[in-house]
Amino acid sequence: MRRLVLLLALIATSAAAQGVPAKYDPATYVQRTHDIPMRDGVTLHLEIFLPANATEALPFLLQRTPYGVGATRGRLTGSYKELAQDGYIFVFQDIRGRYKSGGTFVMQRPPRLFDGPKDAIDESTDTYDTIEWLLRNVPRNNGRVGMLGVSYDGWTAAMAMLDPHPALKAVSPQASPADMFIGDDFHHNGAFRLSYGFEYAFLTEASKENGNFTFDKYDTYDWYLALGPLSNVQSRFLKDKVLPTWRDFVEHPNYDAFWQRQAMKPYLKRVTMPTLNVGGWWDQEDFYGPLTIYRTLETRDKNNQNSLVVGPWWHGGWSNGPGQKIGPIDFGSATGEYYRTRLQAPFFAKHLKDLGTFVAAEATVFESGSNMWRTFSAWPPRDAVTRSLFFRDHGVLSFAAPTRADSAGVDRFVSDPAKPVPYRKRPIEPTYYPRGSGWRTWLIEDQRFVNNRPDVLTWQTDVLTEDVIVAGEITAKLFASVTGRDAERIVKLIDVYPEDNAPDHTLSGYQLMIANDVFRGRFRNSFEKPEPMVPNQVTPFTVDLHTQSYRFKPGHRIMVQLQSTWFPLIDRNPQTWVPNIFTAKATDYQAQTHSIWRTPRYPSRVDIQTVTR
Repeated sequence: MRRLVLLLALIATSAAAQGVPAKYDPATYVQRTHDIPMRDGVTLHLEIFLPANATEALPFLLQRTPYGVGATRGRLTGSYKELAQDGYIFVFQDIRGRYKSGGTFVMQRPPRLFDGPKDAIDESTDTYDTIEWLLRNVPRNNGRVGMLGVSYDGWTAAMAMLDPHPALKAVSPQASPADMFIGDDFHHNGAFRLSYGFEYAFLTEASKENGNFTFDKYDTYDWYLALGPLSNVQSRFLKDKVLPTWRDFVEHPNYDAFWQRQAMKPYLKRVTMPTLNVGGWWDQEDFYGPLTIYRTLETRDKNNQNSLVVGPWWHGGWSNGPGQKIGPIDFGSATGEYYRTRLQAPFFAKHLKDLGTFVAAEATVFESGSNMWRTFSAWPPRDAVTRSLFFRDHGVLSFAAPTRADSAGVDRFVSDPAKPVPYRKRPIEPTYYPRGSGWRTWLIEDQRFVNNRPDVLTWQTDVLTEDVIVAGEITAKLFASVTGRDAERIVKLIDVYPEDNAPDHTLSGYQLMIANDVFRGRFRNSFEKPEPMVPNQVTPFTVDLHTQSYRFKPGHRIMVQLQSTWFPLIDRNPQTWVPNIFTAKATDYQAQTHSIWRTPRYPSRVDIQTVTR
């Protein structure tokens, strides 16, 4: 009898994954609408979808969003089709201050302090009150709740874990930000993400519903360059309109208490439930976040409830569609479908319905290059070995360290704020361009569009004769100087395809960026207390290029590009010393000469963690 029960449970777990007919038809779910009170009297709007033919008590799947729940029915036949076929009570909620919900919207509302006022509210209390209402007012539920979501919706799911309702049994924060100053949407290592920060603040705060800023130039590179100093945003364009988030950018240029209160890491010590963390190797918005959440939870994961999935996806690319390609890069299989059927659906079936024998691997990652899924008992893998790719003479990148024979031991370029390097091929459409934008896929773009610019340095290996398998951390260790008093360090690790690339010749010579990031020089010693650089003094920099699972194949080359502007993704650094770049004047922006040192004493390099199989 026990074997029969187990067999039936396996069959029931994710009908789509097992290739058997679905139990529920997503198109026949019944919709209900409610406005429910929170503990402080504010009402929040819900859209609830229930299977029309349910004969069993079902768990809830809750998603809380700032983006509006009016069109969420389409998700039951789209991104949540596999889950809807299994049968859940889906609940979508407008968070406080957005769309049909009451109250005031606060971007990334900080968690309340446990020793603070008893009547304080945050996303955790709103979630708690919502779950309590659902359990009491929606019939035929089984008393369990799961949460999931991508980006901001992933962040609200993570927030719910900080002080969870007892009925919350499983959470999947996907592409959730974790720290908006160190590595997610608005800043990377203190460098301000200009185009995204401005356009997102306008999108979410110019009105209660999403609304795009209207540019008078199709190529936003031209618009942001003509903008001049950042102070012109308010005086020339926003004028009397107050965007709270833009105001916060201006008033908090450093990693002060404002940004630290928002950062998730200190609060995650209270999480005790099964957590499926999801990210994409080419996520253009929030890759730092899911890895940080996973790593932080892992330090306290005594019951093996915390796991990680990372695939070859842009921001949210796993949640809809096949997930086989980004732009011209084909990953050889429907990776998004694999995730939704083999990982996400079984995860929730087990923890919310007690169905199946699914056990998440500690880390399930897609190894691009070889185009295969791999599982590891830890991430990075415990047997990973660090290898260094050193910058050498004549643009050579080598696993051998520099010697005294290297002629000059330094490479130089002039960075001019008046002529910044574009971060992707022009024209650069607005981030939320209604007729299509390259924003989603820019990380996959061929980097030849900046190769041989005089303000971009390049080093590359000889043609590889054997696999180089990256599995883990990628870190740039730089020794640099500049004639000015501030500067950006932007580093990109690139796979250079063969000049005769079979079977797809359209990718011949393609330069595929697999890791990158930026570091603002003033924060080299402290994000809280910036310091000017000393002109012409050789200074060490460590730039976290995050993590990857990637196989450089024989016939390919490995390349590193280094530059000091990435516009308008990153705002222009004046390269002179100003306490707050948001209040800099036009005359503060000056061209400077940058030097990257590569000697035995100053061995600039990129360190990669590798495995042999």
